[in-house]
Amino acid sequence: MSNTNELINRINDKYGGLSKGQKRLAAYITDNYDKAVFLTAAKLGEVVGVSESTVVRFAVHLGYKGYPEFQKALEELVRNKLNSIQRMEVTYGRISQSRILETVLQSDMEKIKHTAEHIDQAAFEMAVDIILHARHIYIVGIRSCAPLASFLAFYFNLMFENVHLLQTNNSSELFEQMVRIGGEDVIIGISFPRYSMRTLKAMEFANNRSAKVITLTDSVHSPMNLYSSCNLIAKSDMASIVDSLVAPLSVINALIVALCMKKQSEVAQTLEMLEDIWDEYQVYENDEINYIDDSLKTRYAKLEH
Repeated sequence: MSNTNELINRINDKYGGLSKGQKRLAAYITDNYDKAVFLTAAKLGEVVGVSESTVVRFAVHLGYKGYPEFQKALEELVRNKLNSIQRMEVTYGRISQSRILETVLQSDMEKIKHTAEHIDQAAFEMAVDIILHARHIYIVGIRSCAPLASFLAFYFNLMFENVHLLQTNNSSELFEQMVRIGGEDVIIGISFPRYSMRTLKAMEFANNRSAKVITLTDSVHSPMNLYSSCNLIAKSDMASIVDSLVAPLSVINALIVALCMKKQSEVAQTLEMLEDIWDEYQVYENDEINYIDDSLKTRYAKLEH
């Protein structure tokens, strides 16, 4: 059963045993879940014309521990259907300014913990093996997932010769960059709600040409898994205006480390070569944060006096 439909399914299953007031709640929520998600138990009761206690009993009757758990299920139902302003209100509308830092950090920690507890270890090891033996590695991530794709490609370029970070201004450009993809290649698609149709099309294209497809996404029900042979699932609550991608980034870090361990000697040689290049071409020498010209020091000293 899809998580997205779980609340509606519970309402349908329990509807026959609801009281008259609870049936009014069920009808309102089914028709107006995008509005109900913003309401406290008291406000929801006021809108529907029942008491706050009726709202709480309704949540419990559906199998939730209380109204907060019911409200989280409601947030899950609407998270892909709201615009950015509404999504911000869903997650952060009830948080005081002084608790934002604490709340966001705690939420991110919980996402990493949830991912660590539920990720498929066999799928992770399969992904490592597929990437290790691929002729070409294609990586695609759109919009807020683009930095993840770029981060992954940066480190993969230190380990592999044929890494392609797909540039995504439009769908036709994606296909042009993938025109030679084949059965010995792999594409890694990164996408979280709202899911990217361009990423999905790229993965379909790769799958149709017998390439191996690895996804990094948020759920087994994600459309990104339609064409993949290996699914890496990372918790990412997109109910806010800011996409929380800390857990996916941790999975990417784990992939990079696992592959580095498999290719230790090659990576060491690459890094040694890069160090020589950086020294020869003074890549970092004149670009260090703590580098200050002596003339500037003298000028600062004069200003202080």
